Amino acid sequence: MTTTTISSLIRFHLHMYGIWPHASNVVVRLYWIIILSTIQVFQYQYVVVNIHMDDFVEYIDAVSSAITISLLYIKLVVFWTHERTFLDLIQTMSVDWQDYTLNHNSLRIMTKGANLAHRASRWIVSLQVLSVLFYGAGVLATNASPERSELFKKGLILKMELPFNISTNFIYTTVQTFQFYHMLLIAGGITSTNSLLVTLVIHICGQIDILREKLVNIFSKCSAYSDEFTDEITLRTLILNHQRIILFAENIDTLYTFISLMMLLSDTIIICCLGFIIVTSLDTPNAAAILVKCVIFYISINFETFIYCFAGEYLSAKSKMIGSAAYDSLWYNFPAKESQNILFLIVRSQKRLTITSGKIVDLSLERFTSVVKASLSYISVLLAMY
Repeated sequence: MTTTTISSLIRFHLHMYGIWPHASNVVVRLYWIIILSTIQVFQYQYVVVNIHMDDFVEYIDAVSSAITISLLYIKLVVFWTHERTFLDLIQTMSVDWQDYTLNHNSLRIMTKGANLAHRASRWIVSLQVLSVLFYGAGVLATNASPERSELFKKGLILKMELPFNISTNFIYTTVQTFQFYHMLLIAGGITSTNSLLVTLVIHICGQIDILREKLVNIFSKCSAYSDEFTDEITLRTLILNHQRIILFAENIDTLYTFISLMMLLSDTIIICCLGFIIVTSLDTPNAAAILVKCVIFYISINFETFIYCFAGEYLSAKSKMIGSAAYDSLWYNFPAKESQNILFLIVRSQKRLTITSGKIVDLSLERFTSVVKASLSYISVLLAMY
């Protein structure tokens, strides 16, 4: 039986990127700082040096891949600098599982949520890995075309301005292998942080469902909880549970608010770049290779934006249900002195829980549509300039 919301797959990835609180994180973080810094220097050097290159599509491709890795770098730095907040979230989740192990109804809700989080994590990881495989296959297919038969015309998976010349097939193969290996690792880092957000939101929404169920039953004489608590202790427990849910949501927002801000900005640019590449490649001889490289990548970037916005929307919708459950309960069957405490919970639940983007705007499905609209507008501008 599932006894944790964070899947073993995501936990492994969090260890691998130095996110999970551990004593040996210094070495792991130093490795990623060196690797990502080196890759980014070569990538942005290529972007600066080739700003006036003739092949505008290749240049746009280089920009999109560089921004993608920059976003991962930002995510890792944010998690590393907010290790205490992440530790509080893990400890709270562990306490929640311990508290509700002996309660059948609560354990059922938590187990259902954990299974959903595990499945969602596998889907997110699978889509990102698939996008890397197709991206690499698209680059290889493009290099196999007759016009790129010579070595110096072959492109790399990641466009870089390397400090040495690729003069032999051995050097070219070595660089390509190194880049593909780290592309898979980068994909794992991106998906681990995205899957963790989904996991945290599913867990807190499970706690909201448990609180709602208790609110419905607490004032009933046939309550399933009447054998476990006295009325006074149960009311106090519900208010404390609500406070823990609020604190948990605030910690999620603290951890992801800057990440979501940079994600919205960068993904808007990446979606615009990839959309431009897809549209302009439709009437080219190597259209199939370009589509193989970019379509799945385009879908995964849109899906990443959707994940963040849907998580914020889902959390907000769930938090509104707390006040409704409290109001619909049979609070009027109890003496005023005992039932008036529920008013504090109703008033506090009117301020919905949410995930913000840089403490500026809330993440919602409306925000997702605005990102898509902005990207399409920028694509039309690029097409007009092309």
